[in-house]
Amino acid sequence: MAIPVGVLGGGSFGTCLAILCAQHGDVSLWTRHEDVADAINRDHHNPRHLREAEIPPNVVASTDLGGVVANKELIVCAVPSHALRDVMAKAVPHLAEGAIVLSAVKGIETETGMTMHQVLEDVLPRAHHARIVCLSGPSFASEIAQHKPTVVTIACAEETYAISVQASLSCPWFRCYTTTDVIGVELGGALKNVIAIAVGMSDGQEAGNNTRAALMTRGLAEITRLGIRMGADPTTFLGLSGMGDLILTCTGELSRNRHVGFELGRGRSLDEILGEMDEVAEGIRTTHAVCRLADRLKIDMPIAQGVREVLEGVRTPAEAGALLLSRQLKPEFTQ
Repeated sequence: MAIPVGVLGGGSFGTCLAILCAQHGDVSLWTRHEDVADAINRDHHNPRHLREAEIPPNVVASTDLGGVVANKELIVCAVPSHALRDVMAKAVPHLAEGAIVLSAVKGIETETGMTMHQVLEDVLPRAHHARIVCLSGPSFASEIAQHKPTVVTIACAEETYAISVQASLSCPWFRCYTTTDVIGVELGGALKNVIAIAVGMSDGQEAGNNTRAALMTRGLAEITRLGIRMGADPTTFLGLSGMGDLILTCTGELSRNRHVGFELGRGRSLDEILGEMDEVAEGIRTTHAVCRLADRLKIDMPIAQGVREVLEGVRTPAEAGALLLSRQLKPEFTQ
């Protein structure tokens, strides 16, 4: 049975999720930009993101946030992490009683160190907290829009709501698994972007396949350390939202975060790289946020710290790599 869906965010991921949800029924899509809304409704294409993807006619775009949110049983959040708090605060008065809020946002709030689920809990009334659900996993937006087989994880502390979203989104080319480990799924989805920047820097310097594999493996160890400290199930990081998303983002040519790292590794400046991009590379903000969080929790995350120093201009990518290799020798697995 189709349920009314509102998708917040007219970027690549919001657009692809609107296309996905349209397989099951009518979708309202909120965008900040009047020209984007007009083009989607008139031409059934997003003029700024995923330009080649055809958007079904049962997706109706609007700049009216309240109208998109009102009377919807499922609200899908696909805005940049730094915009989530503000957008959802404005959406709250229009939320239907009993609406499920699905976050497809991968990041950590810089100012607070909160995950996106925690930001939503901070903004939404307590009555909605049990129905906050998170989506993560290896999923490039353009491939979802092209109906290429994609598998993700849906997380909610109340498994009933995860199963409800699973049923609402799954189709022959988009498969959803469920879990109750919300913090593990969120940290895996956010922190893999940081490691992808590191891998990109390595690849930009032509450091080789050995180095790439080492960074991914030790990066996963850092993510897992932080996750355990924050109450996550360590096995989550071996799944789709952990290793699965890490592999995709560190090796896929469509990865924006790997691209940023790659260009840094080639010697270009961050400002120059970002000036050429029309999409958000979440890993940049997440790097600063996770380093603050790791310092506060006293968790050792040398790869993330090295990425932060390169982003801040404190070290070159080559210097950051050399520093990692010169660290004190130790067992691979420690308590």
